[in-house]
Order: sequence, then structure tokens, then C-alpha cells
Amino acid sequence: MSDRLITLAAQRIVDADSLVICAGAGMGVDSGLPDFRGAAGFWKAYPALRSEGIRFEDIANPSAFMESPALAWQFYSHRISLYRQTKPHAGFNILKRWCESKAHGCFVYTSNVDSHFQRAGFAEERINECHGSLSYLQCVVPCQQAVWPLEGALDQFATPLCPHCGELARPNVLMFNDWGCINDRTEKKYEAFESWLTGVSNPVVIELGAGITIPSVRRYAASLELPIVRINPQDHAITPPHIGLPMTALRGLLALEKAIDLLEMGDATSSPEINTDQLQGQA
Repeated sequence: MSDRLITLAAQRIVDADSLVICAGAGMGVDSGLPDFRGAAGFWKAYPALRSEGIRFEDIANPSAFMESPALAWQFYSHRISLYRQTKPHAGFNILKRWCESKAHGCFVYTSNVDSHFQRAGFAEERINECHGSLSYLQCVVPCQQAVWPLEGALDQFATPLCPHCGELARPNVLMFNDWGCINDRTEKKYEAFESWLTGVSNPVVIELGAGITIPSVRRYAASLELPIVRINPQDHAITPPHIGLPMTALRGLLALEKAIDLLEMGDATSSPEINTDQLQGQA
């Protein structure tokens, strides 16, 4: 990959009046969070489940809360604690500075449930967590369309209860084979995004760490039909005039930050023009 491609992507970000940040699991991996793709990686992060042959898909499942509630909550309480103790990496601050420099700011769309964008200082009303958030709970039944914030620390051996009916509570996140996840928070953010989008004129999508195994973020980014700067170490290929950078989220953001600094220090009239021919064969 050439420096020219990074410069072209940087120029696109500089010229934008707003940013749509689309972040997948790869964004969290740079903060040191585990990647659950494949049983080996999951069992490495949670070795206690290896002896039982329990995969991520088995424990991240509403049925686990019905059949083995203590085990399910041991897993999720540990995961919640891990996410809270892990600091968002420097790339979040880079994105936040870019967003603050734009006339219309930004909107975040993420499949991550770790609340790291909130912790990095992004406005709650501009973050759509499409798979929910571990910062909220709901009834496992559910008895009603209600979610509530998770307050304080969790005992890994405790099983929180629904304050409305007394049944078991569960995280308000979308799990495998999940027909009971309450998505009211997400639906309201879709509406807020559509309203925000009508007020911008030159938005650019920055897609980070969005894989193809669970392609929620990647599909959403493509559905917007906006220019995309994709940052992904393996699955970076994208059709021009979109731009794909084969880098991790943090490394890509650091490279773009450096390129943007150089552009802003230079003569604006010499900024590179972006055209399809320059993007052919990007790798």
C-alpha cells in the first residue's frame, strides 16, 4: 500500500463536513479486548468453558440464561468487568478530534457492546449500538418493553433480577438465536441518524474493523451509499471510488492523522485530487 492511498483517504476526510463512524469488533481488539471469532480464541479468553465444550455461540444465547443462569451470568459479569477495566485506545481520541472539527460533527454506528465510544467522550445521542449495550439490562422473558441502566459492579456469582416482575434479568444485547432482545434504544437512534443526515451535505463514512463473519456494520455502511474509507487488516478490499486501507483500526487512524496534519500544513491548492483511476488496484 502506498502513501498516496493514505493521502487520498486523508483528503477525503479533510473535505467532509461530517463523519459517519462505522465500527466493528476490530475497533475493540486494538484496545486489548478479546476477539471471539472461532472457538480457539474464545476458549483462550475464557478457559473455564473449554472443558465443558461451550462455545461463544452457546453462552451468548438467551437459552443459556434459561438453562444455566448462573453460568451465563458468570460469563457476562466477567465480560462486563473486562470492558470496564479496558481503556479505549488512542484511535478513539483521533476520531473525536476529527468529529469536533466538522461543521456537523459525526454519528457513530457500532456493533460493539462495550460502551467505549461513550467512555471516549462521544455524545450518547449520536451513538447507535446496533447490537445493544452491556451497560443496560432487560427482563429475560421479557415481561415488558423496558430496559434499565446497569448500575455499579456485578458479583460474578449473582443473577440480577427484573425489577418489574422478579424474573431473571439479562444484558440488553443481541445474542445468537435471540428473539427477545428489546431494541427500542437502537430504533430511536436509527431515527435520530436519519434526521441528522438530512442536515449534512458532504458526509464520509469511516469504517473500522468491520468483518465479514458477522457483517452487520459492513452492510450498514454500504447501504448508506456514501463515500467509504475502510480500515481493516484482512478484509479491506472495496470497489473504487471507495478506499480500503489494509491496517488495524489504530494503525490506520494514526497514519491518517499524520497525513491530515501534513495536508493542513501544506498548500491547499496542491491537495491531491481523488479519482477512480488512482484507486484501481489498491491493496
